Amino acid sequence: MNTISNEVKEQIKAEFLSIKKVDDLYDIIIGVLKFHNLPRVSRKQFAVCIRSLNIRYKKFVIKKKSGGERIINAPIGPLMLVQKALKFIMSLFFETHHKAMGFVEEKSVVDNAHLHIGKNYVYNIDLKDFFHSVERWQVKHLFMRKPFYFTDEREDVAFTIANLCTFLVETDGVKKVVLPQGAPTSPILTNILCKRMDFALDKLAKKHKATYSRYADDITFSSNKSVFKNPDFLKELEEIIVRNGFCTNTQKTRLQKKNARQEVTGITVNEKLNTARKYVKQIRMWLYLIEKYGVQKSEGIFRRDYIREKGHTKYQGNPMFNVIEGKLLYLKMVKGEGDNSYQKLAQRFDKIREFDVDKILKIWEENGMEEAQELFASTKIIPRRKKRKVTNKKWISYRRKVVFTISRGTLSKKQLIVDRD
Repeated sequence: MNTISNEVKEQIKAEFLSIKKVDDLYDIIIGVLKFHNLPRVSRKQFAVCIRSLNIRYKKFVIKKKSGGERIINAPIGPLMLVQKALKFIMSLFFETHHKAMGFVEEKSVVDNAHLHIGKNYVYNIDLKDFFHSVERWQVKHLFMRKPFYFTDEREDVAFTIANLCTFLVETDGVKKVVLPQGAPTSPILTNILCKRMDFALDKLAKKHKATYSRYADDITFSSNKSVFKNPDFLKELEEIIVRNGFCTNTQKTRLQKKNARQEVTGITVNEKLNTARKYVKQIRMWLYLIEKYGVQKSEGIFRRDYIREKGHTKYQGNPMFNVIEGKLLYLKMVKGEGDNSYQKLAQRFDKIREFDVDKILKIWEENGMEEAQELFASTKIIPRRKKRKVTNKKWISYRRKVVFTISRGTLSKKQLIVDRD
């Protein structure tokens, strides 16, 4: 989304608070979408979005690292746009608790893990069915309270907002209308509704000289004292969680001591922030395969293994390079740019990505496209993404098209020559 001035933000807030009916809500949502240069939603489409129909969502499954599956329900088309607008509007009114680290701008898993470095004890708790624990009536009541007061004749507005942010699920024969995992509005709503719980858990931690943080449904306490088997601590902890409408997944509760690997949101925190060894090993493995066998063969192996592990691939074009690049960026974020292991892997990746387009073009002109494709595969290459200072942007764009054509065979040589000229 585009940056909006503080003056415009205040105007949006004032207009939102003065809403009298659902039509006013629609007008504000359209205004927000316009400010962000997002497509318009028609009144007819908005009317469909309001209805409690699960056809508004696309369901897909992601495999968890720990085994099992995570069901994602992502809003489709107009509802996605409406929820993005509502998310922005909510962000103007609410601030999350300072110990809430998940889905918060300028905070990350690294910030969450950093709070627990070098402690003798790390206690991890997982909240069961986190998003599905928040029901429509809770979202509605949120907008009936301060600062909105959408009550009496305006209560329909609160219900409409709640309906736009929830969907119907059935668990063990019981139907509930809850927050979907996959909607843009779900993370900010859970952070808002968890703020009271965050205050209580942070207070509990301070009472027992411990440190508290929460990243979405992952709650972490850490301390140099053995307080996590204290009956009083455990009793009050459970009471706070249940009182706020959640329950713990006891199978994922862990007490990690100093003499073993301590992990917070996937990051090792024993002495310093670090990734698991297998994370770095996997990057090394893919770089080695590319260096030894080339791009095409390695990409075939990658697609097979990645889809088997994840159950899907969200990347277009060359997913192998996108995944490696993403893993390196994460490694850099956790270990720091100056880390020796990161620098070595990044240098190997940069070397792999070097590409002499002119050489490929010359082979193409002299010996034909098939030989150019063979050379492309053997040189293990794709174009760099890093921005460079160039004098001819049109030529750079053309070079990229050549690479895509050679690797995918989507354009004719004749068309490329026309483009170049």
